[in-house]
Amino acid sequence: MSDKKKFYTLFDNENGNSYEIPILDGTVGPDVLDITNLYKESGLFTFDPGFTSTASCKSKITYIDGEQGILRHRGYDIKELAENSNFMEVCYLLLHGDLPSAEDQNKFKDAITNHTMINEQLMFLYRGFKRGAHPMAIMVGVVGALSAFYHDSTDINDPNQRMIASHRLIAKMPTIGAMAYKYSIGQPYVYPKNELTYSENFLNMMFAVPTEKYEINKVLAKAIDKFFILHADHEQNASTSTVRLAGSSNANPFACIAAGIASLWGPAHGGANEAVIKMLSEIGTKDKINEYIEKSKDKNDPFRLMGFGHRVYKNYDPRATVMKNTAHEVLKELNIKNDPLLEIALELEEIALNDEYFKEKKLYPNVDFYSGIILKAMGIPTNMFTVLFAIGRTAGWVSQWKEMIEDPIKKIGRPRQLYIGENSRNYKPEEKREKVSLFKRLWFK
Repeated sequence: MSDKKKFYTLFDNENGNSYEIPILDGTVGPDVLDITNLYKESGLFTFDPGFTSTASCKSKITYIDGEQGILRHRGYDIKELAENSNFMEVCYLLLHGDLPSAEDQNKFKDAITNHTMINEQLMFLYRGFKRGAHPMAIMVGVVGALSAFYHDSTDINDPNQRMIASHRLIAKMPTIGAMAYKYSIGQPYVYPKNELTYSENFLNMMFAVPTEKYEINKVLAKAIDKFFILHADHEQNASTSTVRLAGSSNANPFACIAAGIASLWGPAHGGANEAVIKMLSEIGTKDKINEYIEKSKDKNDPFRLMGFGHRVYKNYDPRATVMKNTAHEVLKELNIKNDPLLEIALELEEIALNDEYFKEKKLYPNVDFYSGIILKAMGIPTNMFTVLFAIGRTAGWVSQWKEMIEDPIKKIGRPRQLYIGENSRNYKPEEKREKVSLFKRLWFK
């Protein structure tokens, strides 16, 4: 980061005016044009649908280079963290900026462990949902409702309350998610156990029943831990931006994270690994793989291979390498044979990695492809996939939210628009209006 000020000159060909736009440089990555004063000086806004060319904030948390396939949290490479760290340590790193000492790590784990239970009255909220409700619908409702139970951690101006809220959200999310699953299948809720790790606890709450002892499979627990690490944060994606935008109004942290969950629910975001399994089901049998490969290459065919390529990574998704190895470890551990969907997935992977079309387009299997395989093999229902994503991503959401609240230049989010509607019109009495019904034209056909 340079102290020398740099400027970009914007020239108006119509009136001959020029505007000096400051250039901001970060630690690494492309420089950024600071257009904060552009409207005040020129009367012009910028137009950037999806904000794909706009930096909405300054952040020290996550760096992505899509061209080089780089993902770093606080400067640490994601592969190194996934292979050597654990999810609790990564949570601490995201929240506090550095890896913890042994003492701090123990204190942090204790803080998380001691917040895993939820208020018993929330049981009644679960009963208000239909048994067949999508778990993400339940997650949005229950997480948003936490603010009604934990009034002592909703003052965003109190640093201590901000930290308590962050700990509570990270701690309670697996409990809330597992309870959503248990409710959907009519089984009794399983309470968290303090002697288990974060990932072990989640598996126990998901699959244990009161009638018999549940044995934790260490390979599966490690796989879930890696899944959480790989999904912990991903810079200013749709759900994280939603959390920040909601938080910019000074909304309480539970409401902000509920907003993030709602955004994550979309199939173009958190629902991608669920879409992978649906795609494999559509293919159906191994003998149809080549047919669907050809369909995916046809621009006029609506079919698309889910779990291949990435809108950010133009090279290989760095998380996919770790997830690929983990997927094969899980399949080996479970010794699963004759599962048609997993057989299709493995053959599809082999073909895609060696097909010149996919290599040329850099359509490599991404993290969603392999995570879908892992979760399917472990017996986690497809509609729970996005819930696991939300559990892992909560660490990033609360870190981003906390960073935004503590930013001295924080402003309420207020994107502008290019208005293309009607200009000023005079009101017409009903008898002088056009006799065409919008209802008949649109949805009452």
